[in-house]
Order: sequence, then C-alpha cells, then structure tokens
Amino acid sequence: MKNKKIIMFMVFLICAIYFGNKAYAAPTTSQTMSIPKVSVSIDNSSSNPKDFVDNIKLLVVLTVLTLLPSIIILTTSFTRIIVVFGFLRNAMGTQQSPPNQVLIGLALFLTMFIMMPTYNTINKNAIQPYMSGKISQDTALAELEKPMRKFMVANTYKKDQELFVELDNSKNKYTKENLPMHVVIPAFITSELKTAFTIGFLLYIPFLIIDLVVGSILMSMGMMMLPPAMVSMPFKLLLFVMVDGWYLLVKSLVLSFSR
Repeated sequence: MKNKKIIMFMVFLICAIYFGNKAYAAPTTSQTMSIPKVSVSIDNSSSNPKDFVDNIKLLVVLTVLTLLPSIIILTTSFTRIIVVFGFLRNAMGTQQSPPNQVLIGLALFLTMFIMMPTYNTINKNAIQPYMSGKISQDTALAELEKPMRKFMVANTYKKDQELFVELDNSKNKYTKENLPMHVVIPAFITSELKTAFTIGFLLYIPFLIIDLVVGSILMSMGMMMLPPAMVSMPFKLLLFVMVDGWYLLVKSLVLSFSR
C-alpha cells in the first residue's frame, strides 16, 4: 500500500512538471510577441538659422560641462594643495592615512575658500548680469575670464609665462590684461606644480632627518632586521602633532596664493 502511494505521487509530480512546462512554453510562430520598434530621428527641422545656431551652442555647452571637473582642478588652487598633501602623506609614511577621500575633500573646501573672492567677482560681473539679460553671452564670457586671468597671472612665475608667450609664436604684444587663456592656463599649471614640489621638498626635510637618526641608532644597536620606518613613524606623528602641523600647513597654503 505504501509503495502504491509513492508511485502515485511520482506520477502526479511528473504530470505537473510536464503540463507546467507546456503552459509556460515559448509561443510558437503563430503567437509571436510584438516587440516595439525604437528609432531616433530628427523631424520638423526649422528653417530659421538662429534656431540651428542655438542648438549648436547648447551642444557646445554640454560638451564643456563634461570637461568642467578638469577645468576647475587645473585653473584653481586645487592642484597645488592636493600635490602638497600627497607629499606630506608620503613623507610621514602613513600609507593610506588620511585616506584619499579626506584629502580630496579638504583640498576642495580650501579651494573654495581661496577662490571665493574670484567667484564673487565672476558672479557679480558675469553670471548675474547675463541671467538678468543685461549683457550678451560674449560679454559674459569676457567678464568671466578677467578675474580668472587675474588670479592665474598673479600666481604664475614670470619665467613660465614668458615661455608660453614665446612658444605661442604670435606677433601680438601681450600684457597681463590681454594674455589669452591658452597661454595663461598652461603657464599657471606649470607654476603650480613647481611651487607644490618646492613645498613638498621642504616638508620632507624634517621627516628625513628623523629617518636618518632612527636608522643610525638601529644600526649602532645591531638591530638590522627591524625596519627603520616602523620605528620612525610614531616619532614623525609626534613631531607633526607637537608643532600643530595641519594648522601650519593649511595656513601656509592659503597665504601662498595671491588673491
């Protein structure tokens, strides 16, 4: 009796699986599913050239927005700050502490603080008049370039500026007021990297002295197998905390910019 029940249960299970598969089987050719067509087309084109030009301008603006992070990074104080922070972390030998997110966040907020007078000038002379319709787009762009050019030229070495003016091979006589942006920006970036590497070298000196002292002491004690970096790192942290290193570094970075 028990075996019969088991056999009946197996037969029922097989039937359920078979008819279930038939019910959810893929539709035949006579019951094909309708798939919607997707196409991209441009219709009702306007014969007005002004509309066409406005569309091109919109496309250019959207393209510039994709490059906006790079523009913000390379035309502001962000480059110098983040490079100096990288040198500081390497000099202290703290590996990934502070993490990249913290250093980038601090660099962004310091950049906002340093660039705030420039941004206020741009907002007052370019953005607000353009939004209210008082000036044209070309005038707004010209007013936007003036504060940025003033900031970058003030923080650019004269040697780097003269280099790119010479490489430009232009017959125009450039002054600080009419320097084109394609000359100002690369000269500014080169100067920022030079300044950041100089600050990084000065940051390395005290930590390098600690490494030399610790390495000499371990060598004299015959402790060859003990890594000097493991012993020197607590002393580096102690020195940096005792002199209030973050305060001095942030203050020096902010004051190093001419605003």
